[in-house]
Amino acid sequence: MSQAGARPESESVGTVVVAGAANLAIAVAKLIAGLISGSAAMLSEAAHSVADTTTEVLLFQALRRGARPADQRHPFGYGKESYVWAFFAAMFTFVAGAGFAVTHGVTTILVHEHSGDFLISYVVLAVSFVIESISLARAVRQVRRESRRWETTPRRFLRLTADTTVKAVFLEDSAALVGLLLAGLGVGLSHATGDELWDGVASILIGLLLLTVAGILASNNLSLLVGRAVPDRLRREIERELAGLPEVERIDTLLTMQLGPDDILVAAKVDFRDEATGAQIEAAADEAERRLTDRYPEIRFVFLDPTRSLPGATGGARDTQARPSPDAGGDPAPS
Repeated sequence: MSQAGARPESESVGTVVVAGAANLAIAVAKLIAGLISGSAAMLSEAAHSVADTTTEVLLFQALRRGARPADQRHPFGYGKESYVWAFFAAMFTFVAGAGFAVTHGVTTILVHEHSGDFLISYVVLAVSFVIESISLARAVRQVRRESRRWETTPRRFLRLTADTTVKAVFLEDSAALVGLLLAGLGVGLSHATGDELWDGVASILIGLLLLTVAGILASNNLSLLVGRAVPDRLRREIERELAGLPEVERIDTLLTMQLGPDDILVAAKVDFRDEATGAQIEAAADEAERRLTDRYPEIRFVFLDPTRSLPGATGGARDTQARPSPDAGGDPAPS
């Protein structure tokens, strides 16, 4: 799982900015169309785009705040703050976007009000679909590049990446396209049948779609805030790098943690050969850090604790992270 190339922060910023600009333009168009047509699905889509625009602002804040350098009060940096802002973004989508869509859909089903002007809805939906597709295409390109860099599949990259910004943009843009299709179907069926039930149902489905996306992103950010380990394959490769040093007898314990989207901490209890001198142990520790940071630029901190193995200990490192969580899965994936 070799790595090469520049760190992805600038690309993530570009992806977020493009998505935010697209969502802002679309939100205005949908709002105008929704107010003129009276369509619940169009107004729900407007709320969807407003929520997405606000989310992009919060994700931009996450990238900016999380990238601040370490200082005396925060020696490991501010990477985890990016997960706080990303969690706020997920909650805003949950409350503002989904809440409005479901509520307005139910109201439309009960009241059955619609102005009957459908043409503007069709035009805005078509233009919005094109713009959202452009934004999603950029996110897809970044996902594919990053998955190739980590020698894994795009699906696994999205499931396990600690870069919550690109994950959020990809999921939100994908949900936006599905939402547009639902809105178009609801408006079309209401137009064809004269029954506003379909418009209201489409609005409710858009709300449920937003609830799903918000739940996935919130759960992912909470896991990273608590202190998630790197995926199993990366952990095994780190262990192999450490165990490959001539002075190392075995790795007794290996712990890892995501400090931020591109910051990893590695801590290990290492049993060095009994005949190794203090100078050799120091040189081995320096070499271990050099190997790991050269191969994995995301690794920022490496702490090795010389220790004697437990009596009768054999095999690889004792792993307190042995049982993967549902969002770890044990699959090859990026950090």
